[in-house]
Amino acid sequence: MTALRVADEVRDAVDAGRPVLALESTIFTHGLPRPRNLQVATEAEERVRAAGVVPATIGVVDGIPTVGLSAEEIARLSTSDGVVKASLRDLPVAAVKGLSAGTTVAATAHLAHLAGVRVFSTGGLGGVHRRAQETFDESADLGTLAALPLVVVSAGVKSILDIPLTLERLETLNLAVVGYRTTDYPGFYISDSGYDIEYAVDSPAEIARIAVVRDALGLASTLLVANPVASDAQLDPDLHDDVLARALAEADDAGVSGHDTTPFLLDFMQRETGGRSLDVNVEVYRGNVALGAEIARAMADAG
Repeated sequence: MTALRVADEVRDAVDAGRPVLALESTIFTHGLPRPRNLQVATEAEERVRAAGVVPATIGVVDGIPTVGLSAEEIARLSTSDGVVKASLRDLPVAAVKGLSAGTTVAATAHLAHLAGVRVFSTGGLGGVHRRAQETFDESADLGTLAALPLVVVSAGVKSILDIPLTLERLETLNLAVVGYRTTDYPGFYISDSGYDIEYAVDSPAEIARIAVVRDALGLASTLLVANPVASDAQLDPDLHDDVLARALAEADDAGVSGHDTTPFLLDFMQRETGGRSLDVNVEVYRGNVALGAEIARAMADAG
């Protein structure tokens, strides 16, 4: 049984020290509707290549975790029914059962690290859920990233989560967070969640230098780069706040809890914003992919 397959292009680039950028698959297996999901996945790879970087889209194909999906495999995962969502704990089960899966941030990050890929762009991180004091509901992304020496670019965490508690957990787990040209922590759909972080960075080269020093100090945790969506592309903050408040209230009234909460809230956001939240999702991803490619180049230059 093959535990991991790395595309020749990705392996050759890693071995030669050329820039490589990891990309997740859940955005096109579960995050976006068809056919837009395939369009976004294809466009992301094209943008990375245009920046002189090798894209390494990661997913599971017939039970084989794969770093560097082919165009055909991306199309298959984007259009096939029965594709599951796999976090880190699910990878061995998916492998033995021969399942195809989109990989979450935790699973994507782990597989990227196994393949020697150091930079990963995603949309939003998982985090601490609202009422986690009662439910202990916290994404596996946080604990996984705390043990991997990567650079991960995201637009913060989705605003349906508990952002201040998430920031506290990041500190506890020794996950450094830097804002790209800002100290406003983004809330995915909006460029400023209302919470601040301590440090801003001004360039991909500065991010690469921080990663180099981290490695030299023997620290194994991910450097999180918070890259806010452009203010002219964000969801209108007033609309966002209104829809989010109504979504949380309706979830309470309907007794929605546990793993059903996130899809319920996201579906509510999409419906009540007339699809605008999906447009923002795509803009967020585009921006993070572009910045991730720049960081991957800077990391390659830094050695």
